[in-house]
Amino acid sequence: MNFDLIVIGTGPGGYPAAIRASQLGMKVAVVEKESLGGICLNWGCIPTKALLKSAQVFEYINHAEDYGIKVSSPKADFAGMVKRSRSVADGMSKGVTFLLKKNKVTVLEGFGKLSRGKKVEVTDAKGKATTYEAKHIILATGGRAKELPNLPIDGEKIIEYRKAMSLAKQPKSMVIVGAGAIGVEFAYFYHSIGTEVTVVEFMEQGLVPREDKDVSKALGRIYKKKGIKVLGNTAVETVDTKGTGCVVTAKNRKTGKAVTIKCDVVLSAAGVSPNTENIGLEAMGIATERGLVKVDEFYRTNVAGIYAIGDIVAGPALAHVATAEAITCVEKIAGENVEPIDYNNIPGCTYCSPEIASVGYTEDAAKEAGYDIKVGKFPFSASGKASAAGAKDGFVKVIFDAKYGEFLGAHMIGANVTEMIAEVVAARKLETTGHEIVKTIHPHPTMSEAVMEAAAEAYGEVIHL
Repeated sequence: MNFDLIVIGTGPGGYPAAIRASQLGMKVAVVEKESLGGICLNWGCIPTKALLKSAQVFEYINHAEDYGIKVSSPKADFAGMVKRSRSVADGMSKGVTFLLKKNKVTVLEGFGKLSRGKKVEVTDAKGKATTYEAKHIILATGGRAKELPNLPIDGEKIIEYRKAMSLAKQPKSMVIVGAGAIGVEFAYFYHSIGTEVTVVEFMEQGLVPREDKDVSKALGRIYKKKGIKVLGNTAVETVDTKGTGCVVTAKNRKTGKAVTIKCDVVLSAAGVSPNTENIGLEAMGIATERGLVKVDEFYRTNVAGIYAIGDIVAGPALAHVATAEAITCVEKIAGENVEPIDYNNIPGCTYCSPEIASVGYTEDAAKEAGYDIKVGKFPFSASGKASAAGAKDGFVKVIFDAKYGEFLGAHMIGANVTEMIAEVVAARKLETTGHEIVKTIHPHPTMSEAVMEAAAEAYGEVIHL
């Protein structure tokens, strides 16, 4: 069979690419070796949020008296939480199946590999290989948990995020290696339901080391108050799995002091590795750099007709980035008038509790870039809606160019801030200034008022501080 476009992979990059291409009149096929929707939908973004919601509900119930409600002896049902999470993921996967069928996209089940002459060889579960041709081929093979040399994942005692979402039994204790989004989200989930959690982070900043320092410090204080142990600027040296549990040996990178931690299981949350092995890159002569496929601003590789998007190219390994790259790539193929993606206006969200959301420059990065800046900060402790909701932890921090009022960045930590960050992303896209944010009427009482209040604080006009 011949197609206009074949997409290898059906994650948040692959299936949107296929659907948009079909909308633009192309004959499209997708290749998937496992479940439609990829890792994000089946084992990442969606089911993890289901687990986190269960933990949040349990936490609410445990603090029901704070809201004037008496509840007796709530108990976390770990198996029930996992079951609900898998049910949510299964429902979403069926939704992708429906969307592909609705848009007349052919689904080819099996492992896809590039062949010369713009061909894709698809090997099914029985080992049968079938070759298909296409004018254009998009690689959207995604990523997997990064495996550290001294932390070999065995799926039993040293696990990755996928196993952490489907354990048969809740561990009594856990060490999480890595304090990025995956690490702090699982730390919140497991701690909330009663697991003793220790987080070990290599970077000096500690929790969420890529975020603004004020956000990192705030989350550190909140986690310490919750009872989550955090070891920042610390390297894991060995993990002994010979006994009934694990013995983790780590060393502080500044002081050289060693620490030993006993636990039931170790979760490796050290990042993502691209799935670029055995997909025909070498045979096709497709250029790579540091394990990632090299592409231009419209995701074209050095081989005509072959493209790459998502976790296998440089840039943030985020679902919404993969989707944006997919649509940009396909529309360029179709001859549409397309703008390259602005990677400095990509929102990042972490769904621990409280949530974290950010976009643009951090304060340090803005200074390093040479900007003279104005910084405004509004704490949720001064927010009427946050007080009413019992969610006073956190703040909104905004950064503007002092000369022109350019909205350089925003950094938030608090309840539901992942729903608030889009305002800033849109404002930056539209080149909105700080004064325009101050003069934009926000509804009261809302958490989103804090964006306007923080902007007003930057310009010395804040009312409620």
